[in-house]
Amino acid sequence: MKRALLLGLTLAGLAVAGDPAFAYLKLGGQRANGGTVTLKWRNLPVRYFVTNRAGGGVSASQLEQAVSRAFGSWTGVPLTQLSSQFAGFTSAAPALRDGMTTIGFVDRPDLDRVLGSTNFLFDTINGDIVESDVFLNSATFLWSVAQGGEANRFDVESIALHELGHLLGLGHSALGETELRAGGRRVLAAEAVMFPIAFSAGTTEGRTLKSDDMAGIADSYPGTGFRQERGSISGTVMKAGRGVLGAHVIAFNTRTGKMVGGFTLTEDGRFVIAGLEAGAHVLRAEPLDDGDVESFFDLTLDIDSNFRVKFHDRVIVVPRGGGASNVAITVIPK
Repeated sequence: MKRALLLGLTLAGLAVAGDPAFAYLKLGGQRANGGTVTLKWRNLPVRYFVTNRAGGGVSASQLEQAVSRAFGSWTGVPLTQLSSQFAGFTSAAPALRDGMTTIGFVDRPDLDRVLGSTNFLFDTINGDIVESDVFLNSATFLWSVAQGGEANRFDVESIALHELGHLLGLGHSALGETELRAGGRRVLAAEAVMFPIAFSAGTTEGRTLKSDDMAGIADSYPGTGFRQERGSISGTVMKAGRGVLGAHVIAFNTRTGKMVGGFTLTEDGRFVIAGLEAGAHVLRAEPLDDGDVESFFDLTLDIDSNFRVKFHDRVIVVPRGGGASNVAITVIPK
């Protein structure tokens, strides 16, 4: 078995830096050994420990309760086969290679823009996650578990929900809107908990999973009826006769208004958007412009963001339990 380590960061508003995170591969996967594997836990339930240490004004017990609620949000997604189990408190801090999946507060003053981080050990052959650890940064930030949030404090459950999405194998979503300000970006709106930049302190908006999040987790952990109820769209994004790598493709359900996104993840511009409800969808291809490229892709990849937004010229009907394939979107340079 070959194992590899990954690191994902959740950034505070106005954050501009962070290590490469995970690009969605069919709504949850990772490049490995020159190819792709889907990251997931194959031994369920996911057993996790919570570090017995307070942080940022929140006790270990309050952290555990918030983490439990966040896990419950993920495991409660319809058509998903997923479970978790709290294994107890531990004096150990989140640290890989100790054989435990641990969640806790850690003082990291050196990461003054990072709210939380998720680390993995996974099998590069089959994508099996064998250990994962999450820390919330208590050196720089104040935290809250208040039902309605607290001014100038970040909501534990919101950030935990995002980090647990990574722990379960999901990558970052680009379904969000930001504005550039001095020092970085500020989030204006997000249609996915897995958007890489957090809302400002004082809000609890990040406690609720959106359509994109639910499609991703159900596609990674399909339960009974998922394949029969959900569908997909696949195709290519091309520019000047060549595939576009790193294009963000969004499927908008015309009946429900739900949005689910994906990326072109190969040099020939191929994409797959899975976990879609049956019905008519409008398809849009756009460059990454509401987040830093390194929040989604390894910077060694030649990501193309030099093209204009393009809507597909016809509505795509997703069949229940099937797929709409060979959808071609042609974009032009800016």
